Amino acid sequence: MSDTTRPAAHTGARTVDRAGARTVDRRADRTGSARLPLWTRLPLSIVAGAVFALGQAPYDLWALGVVGLVAVFVLIRLLPTGWTGIGWAFGLGYFGLGLGWIVEPFQVDAAATGWMAPFALVGIAAGLALFWGLAFWGAAQLGRGRAGSVWPGSVWALVVFWAAAELARAYVLTGFPWAHVAYLWAPSPAIQWVSVVGAHGLGLLTLTLAALTAQVLVPFVPTVTGRGSAQSMQRRSLSALAALALAAVLIGGGAWLAPQGADLADRPTVRLVQPNAPQEEKWDRAKAQMFFERQVDFTAAPPAAGSQPPALTIWPETALPMLLAHADEALAVISEAAGPVTPVVVGVQREENGAYYNSLIVTGTDGAVTQLYDKHHLVPFGEYMPWAELFARFDILGLAVRAQGGFASGAGPALIDLGPLGKAVPLICYEAVFPQDVHGAPGRADMLLQITNDAWFGQWSGPYQHLAQSRIRAIEQGLPMLRSANTGVSAVIDGGGRILGQIPLGQAGYIDLPVPPPLAPTPYSRTGDLPVLVLLLVLSLAVVFTTRSDSH
Repeated sequence: MSDTTRPAAHTGARTVDRAGARTVDRRADRTGSARLPLWTRLPLSIVAGAVFALGQAPYDLWALGVVGLVAVFVLIRLLPTGWTGIGWAFGLGYFGLGLGWIVEPFQVDAAATGWMAPFALVGIAAGLALFWGLAFWGAAQLGRGRAGSVWPGSVWALVVFWAAAELARAYVLTGFPWAHVAYLWAPSPAIQWVSVVGAHGLGLLTLTLAALTAQVLVPFVPTVTGRGSAQSMQRRSLSALAALALAAVLIGGGAWLAPQGADLADRPTVRLVQPNAPQEEKWDRAKAQMFFERQVDFTAAPPAAGSQPPALTIWPETALPMLLAHADEALAVISEAAGPVTPVVVGVQREENGAYYNSLIVTGTDGAVTQLYDKHHLVPFGEYMPWAELFARFDILGLAVRAQGGFASGAGPALIDLGPLGKAVPLICYEAVFPQDVHGAPGRADMLLQITNDAWFGQWSGPYQHLAQSRIRAIEQGLPMLRSANTGVSAVIDGGGRILGQIPLGQAGYIDLPVPPPLAPTPYSRTGDLPVLVLLLVLSLAVVFTTRSDSH
């Protein structure tokens, strides 16, 4: 029998493959597994995921978050098998902590929906973790060798597949990119890279940095006979240099990309109104009038001494306690409070031909509606019920209780004309989570305009994470963001993501702030996610070819 066809020969602790060209040190394969008993793998993965989540708001511990991300790459290098479970458990820990605010909406009417809260948190964390588990599974299957272990080259397949999973998470089943990997950098200069490569491109760079760092911390397993130790040290040195260079590019390059603050001395002023109506009281008939009058008083308040009157006033999402068809008197009151030349943006619900819409209107003289926008990217189980008839059989209505199945969807991304202020991309609450919704607007705007009711998210992580994503949308597009939130945080954000002023969470009030000018179009605003999609497709083909070649 020739050398190319004889079975593998066993000599001590080494195994020679059929081609006789590669020798695997089986003792090295077993080292990691021996140090990490089977029962510790999932708990360690969950803890690492929770540490990674500390990079998200309101913790903003981005450096500690990097440690959690590196930890999972270290873990898979120590374990030749079980990658799928590790990836899923890591996602479970990450989303379980990072999306803890998910329970808050179900507590608004605890008697009716409170029982759903733990199921919602566990369900969404476990479901989103499947995206990551699938990426880990694909990388493990791609790099599986004849001995059953996973080759180190498959780590780079994991980087590519994981970035692709994050892109898929933003689109599949209407998408949910909340707590994206790249948002780890929101408190740091590195977040400026979203203006060039978007969140998905920055996510790919982040995963690459974590993988390189893990290579420095853990020796390569298995090694190649005759060159094992020397080659391992050489690769670790190169990985260390590459990791340091990439970290410098992310942080230093991000600081260089950050635009200079604009001169705001002669800029028009916007007034943000924040009534601070708790969700459990917002629709209470005994209190709804009080919240309405509070917003009217804030709208009518004179500007500070020496300040110009606001050129625009913005009320938050669903600010009126009645449908638009019944709001003529209320709109006239608002128009009178604002004055004859100041338009007011108002969030309101409306009905048309039996369908209900979550809408944004702009009022003119005498309360006339001059602009109308209907929210098009709705919250599943919050604003509409998927498979409503099926769930209705079990008396499960979720939070979408207006009409059967909730709200109807609007036409899509749009621009509204705010006269001398220019054009704005209207975003109602959840829509600011999606870069593609902002990018999909028909033309270049002068600003982004978000109205939201973050009372649903409670008083801890949810509102701050939503604010962070609003900042990232502004950076991506190089456009200022005007943000009015029912309970906070209302803010004006410039095109570099800087918050120029805000009304804190849980406070009622108003604030007059200058409207920053738009910046030059960013690379991401011109291309969207298409270049990253093409790059991930090319890289996927590359890792499939190279990893399969190396592992066989």
